[in-house]
Amino acid sequence: MYKFMENENGHTEVTPDTIVVRDDAKTLISMSNIWKTYQMGTEELHALRDVSFEVQKGEYLAIIGPSGSGKSTLMNLIGCLDSPTKGQYWINGHLVSDMSDDELARIRNKEIGFVFQTFNLLARATALHNVELPLIYAGMRSGERHDKAQAALASVELGDRVTHRPNELSGGQRQRVAIARALVNHPSILLADEPTGALDSKTSVEIMGLFEKLHAEGNTIIVVTHEHDVAERAHRVITIKDGRIEKDERIK
Repeated sequence: MYKFMENENGHTEVTPDTIVVRDDAKTLISMSNIWKTYQMGTEELHALRDVSFEVQKGEYLAIIGPSGSGKSTLMNLIGCLDSPTKGQYWINGHLVSDMSDDELARIRNKEIGFVFQTFNLLARATALHNVELPLIYAGMRSGERHDKAQAALASVELGDRVTHRPNELSGGQRQRVAIARALVNHPSILLADEPTGALDSKTSVEIMGLFEKLHAEGNTIIVVTHEHDVAERAHRVITIKDGRIEKDERIK
């Protein structure tokens, strides 16, 4: 078993003892001594090396790094799409490694709202139906999920586009639908992977402005990007290089 301790550098370490959940209602994510290692034939590839950090509720965090730095691996761990080789990951007071597959599926559907570069919308479905999908998976009744999906679309200024299909929407509008879908379950975290990567510069500014609005409304936002202008819109930036945290700085 383990307990959390801080080392002389202020990083969290895991030491043998009884597992203790930090009594801190503001801490949403706690990652301690995270390693992710892949076996490549006879060699080991360390995608993440001893990564430790916390995210508080209501933060707006950007994770930035070049291709191959480990930022996408870290995003997959945060989103419970993968598990670490070593280390401890707590989300909302729950130890991820102790969760069953069903519990992980619930976390991904309820606690984390995903926004992807390529939107990942159903081509033949309306904006409303695309936003309803997480609620369908959660087993919500049609009337209630219809109302919630409409409210989510209104929150991203697409209340007049509920019956439009993706091919009838601009790139920015498609990303707004994807953001509405991510928000519809009122998740603990909005996790965005290169959210402006498929957009032109003007539309990118609009989407980042939307993120600022959502953050001001109390949402916790984590953006994974390689673009410095996108990262600089956040209030805190973690820089990843060669699988390690190179910098962790608050900029606003």
